Amino acid sequence: MKNRIIQRSFAITLAGGLLATMLCATAWADSVGDGKKIAFDRKKGNCLACHMMGDGESPGDIGPPLVAMKARFPDRAKLRSQIWDATVANPESIMLPFGRHHIL
Repeated sequence: MKNRIIQRSFAITLAGGLLATMLCATAWADSVGDGKKIAFDRKKGNCLACHMMGDGESPGDIGPPLVAMKARFPDRAKLRSQIWDATVANPESIMLPFGRHHIL
């Protein structure tokens, strides 16, 4: 009886964990798609003006290539602060402070 309760509890916990993982993966995919739309939009991010991206057409070469971003910025807060105002980390940066200037 006790083993059966433990087994059911484990199965319920495992199922809940799998469901949470699937929901997070879906939300992450949506945020990646939303970010890509902003990056390619000439009226918003327009990242292609200065950066090369995997599937972007006519990329710029002023900024570093936007590849392997998850490896380069494992902490999303650091990536966000870089986009918000790159001059905080590098006062000589030519990247627009998208957040500080209310561009994004």
